[in-house]
Amino acid sequence: MTLEETETTNRQRRHLTELAIQQATRREWESAVRTNRELLELGGDTDGYNRLGKALAELGRHVEALEAYEGALSRDATNQIARRNVERLRVIASGEVNAGDGKQARSAAAHFIEEMGKTGHARLINLPPAKQLAPLSPGDSVELTLDGSHLLARVGGIEIGHVEPRVGARLAKLMKSGNRYEAAITTVDRTEVRVFIHEAFAHPTNFGMVSFPASAGARVGDVRPYIKGTALRYDGDEEETEENEEESEEVEELDTTLPEFTAEPDLEEELLEEP
Repeated sequence: MTLEETETTNRQRRHLTELAIQQATRREWESAVRTNRELLELGGDTDGYNRLGKALAELGRHVEALEAYEGALSRDATNQIARRNVERLRVIASGEVNAGDGKQARSAAAHFIEEMGKTGHARLINLPPAKQLAPLSPGDSVELTLDGSHLLARVGGIEIGHVEPRVGARLAKLMKSGNRYEAAITTVDRTEVRVFIHEAFAHPTNFGMVSFPASAGARVGDVRPYIKGTALRYDGDEEETEENEEESEEVEELDTTLPEFTAEPDLEEELLEEP
């Protein structure tokens, strides 16, 4: 291949990659399948296989999606997106779970726009068996309902766990006095589910009460708002002391001192990722 031919091929690859990402953003999955397959005809590409797998899975074509993710793993055995999805799709392919048509209700993109004090991340606890989590994917809409002093998460009427107490106890109190929240899955695999939560309505009786307060002295794992430019994660110790739990249950006023964050979320990885 001459230098000119190589440059032409590289331009085609860049164009098709950008087009495939745009189509995924617009949820044009049939078009995304065609574009990624055209891209892969120009040569093996790990991200291209991952995008193809994502589009096929969204269309409910799980066997083809599994083949695409396996293609990504064959080129990069350490690729975590492909690995997680191969595990998930093998559970579905085994027939242990009814995957439906692969089209769970999805949250509007506007729900993922960060807003200080009104949006945040949380882990789910008391998860169901892995086979019940297998059909779920990032972006699936989550219904939050009160379960006593806890916050129960459901997808399509199926319980998928409780919001961790340090977030759930606070939101449950605010919900009892009229607040409403919307949520969506951001991460899901066999052992972990995380959700993005958005305050949809603040009742007048909760005036001045903030759903996701910040604290200058916050420890790793404390509840923090979803700050612009930050994909907040909870990577600290899972164990919480009784003192911490008591503090988390109090509905406090907003602390205006916010921690600094600099990390930028990887848009393409969010588009590629299936749990």
